[in-house]
Amino acid sequence: MLSKVHPSFLKKFICALVPALLLCVHAENAACQKNREANPSGGAFDASAAKRFVKLALACVHKEYPNKISHVLNSDADVAPPCKLTPAFCGCYDWHSSVHGHWLLVRLLRTFPDASFAKAAREALKESLTAENLKAEAAYLRGEGRASFERPYGLAWLLQLCAELREWDDPQAREMLANLKPLEQAAIERLTTWLPKLSHPIRIGEHNQTAFALGLVLDYARGKNDERLAKLAADSARKFYLMDKNCPLAYEPSGEDFLSPCLGEADVMRRVLTQADFAKWLTQFLPEIPKTATADWLPVVISPDPSDPKLRISMD
Repeated sequence: MLSKVHPSFLKKFICALVPALLLCVHAENAACQKNREANPSGGAFDASAAKRFVKLALACVHKEYPNKISHVLNSDADVAPPCKLTPAFCGCYDWHSSVHGHWLLVRLLRTFPDASFAKAAREALKESLTAENLKAEAAYLRGEGRASFERPYGLAWLLQLCAELREWDDPQAREMLANLKPLEQAAIERLTTWLPKLSHPIRIGEHNQTAFALGLVLDYARGKNDERLAKLAADSARKFYLMDKNCPLAYEPSGEDFLSPCLGEADVMRRVLTQADFAKWLTQFLPEIPKTATADWLPVVISPDPSDPKLRISMD
């Protein structure tokens, strides 16, 4: 029975197929919290490893092109380049990638404040997250015909960026969080309007997946002590997933997945159920999980063509 499996193993397997940035950064061990540069050793996520991710983010957060915009035109006046439409998050190929690229910089600055990349990361954040830029972002999000813009994935990452800044005791972080308030509020309004209307979960392994977004929203709401939003997200997860059984893990991944539908669902349910209830639920939901950790039960997918945006292993 899975109720006998050690809780630490359950947590590790649930996180197995979440996006690469979340896996490598958001699930750091306690050693990463010592905030010091360390020599690479034993596969630990240290400042040297963090620098590689920072370079990826710095290379794209202000790189406007190529750009894949999801833009509704209401008139000729809406024809504009990305830097005019969404000036804070106009890089990294698309809006949500820019948002979690900025989250990545904040996360690694919090973790390694004295690292060699800290100055460049701070300057990049300062350039993007200005009050003027973020007021424009909020106005764009509230524009006519944009109710579904970046919903839920990009909006959930936006809330995660706010959560990261809120948890960082730093003057620049407080300033950026204050600047983000109009956009943060607009994102919450979009999500709280949408979730009660959503009759069924979206179970795909791409951006529209409901489970992954609900996990980020729950983490944000609980960190902010927003009981109303936390209850909405938790109630939605129970409504969508509590009765699920026998998730077809053998069917994964689909050809363009970067999230696991089965593990994404389990990951959000471990947030809303007690440990005992989660163990019972998981036994029925994923009965084929091995009782001991093995290296081959969940093989890693290799991209057949990293140059193809839909076939490469996504860094979302």
